[in-house]
Amino acid sequence: MSVARRLALLAVTTVLLAACRQPSAARAAEPALLRARVLRSLPHDRTSYTQGLEWHAGALLESTGRYGRSVLRRVDPATGRVERERRLPEELFGEGLARVGERLIQLTWKEGRALVWSVAGLEPLGELSYEGEGWGLCFDGVDLVQSDGSARLTFRDAESFAPLRTLTVTLTGQPLRHLNELECAEGWIWANVYGSDRIVRVDPASGQVGALVDASGLLTSEESAGAGVLNGIAYRPDTETFYLTGKLWPKVLEVVFEPVR
Repeated sequence: MSVARRLALLAVTTVLLAACRQPSAARAAEPALLRARVLRSLPHDRTSYTQGLEWHAGALLESTGRYGRSVLRRVDPATGRVERERRLPEELFGEGLARVGERLIQLTWKEGRALVWSVAGLEPLGELSYEGEGWGLCFDGVDLVQSDGSARLTFRDAESFAPLRTLTVTLTGQPLRHLNELECAEGWIWANVYGSDRIVRVDPASGQVGALVDASGLLTSEESAGAGVLNGIAYRPDTETFYLTGKLWPKVLEVVFEPVR
């Protein structure tokens, strides 16, 4: 792990612990503590700078970042084989990904352009525009939910991408920044906290974090060499399991979230 990554992880962990230790009179309810229990490990392209992950029809749909190297791809989860891939223009940095029916919406980081693709063939269908940075994206069945690296989530119209409302995410009463990749599942919004091995479960009505997931230790020390941060959450409804990965990770983990004993 690089010095920069260690410092970033320490900073985020300090924020999380400080929020949990606020005087009881000034905070909301303590979040539940969960852990990610691994059911199986699957191969993952180690060159993938994963920014968004979706499960659909037996495949993983993945958005990757970096200028000149960003792609959208469909991957066979059992083998890690790329079944179809679309490269983004060199001036675009791929970010979060969400499926809305037969469309995929792919954010870009600083370009204010959301790319629209067909689910079936990953064919380009057009673009949507927005202001600010694009980080994570998920679809709650009605609206799209977008993160921008702050403590704020923006709910957007699923057709026009127009902003509808914003929600500030709080942990024991304090805003929780660095919200990154999102997954809407089981009535909650699940979010990676950038620079940490934590995933938070957010109440979409109040913005309150109801659960903290410890997703540390998913890579061995050898696998961690050269790997980036945890980033990528996909929910599989038929098995009620989650798929987790990270930037430049050598594997995808199928997991369940369960209480820490």
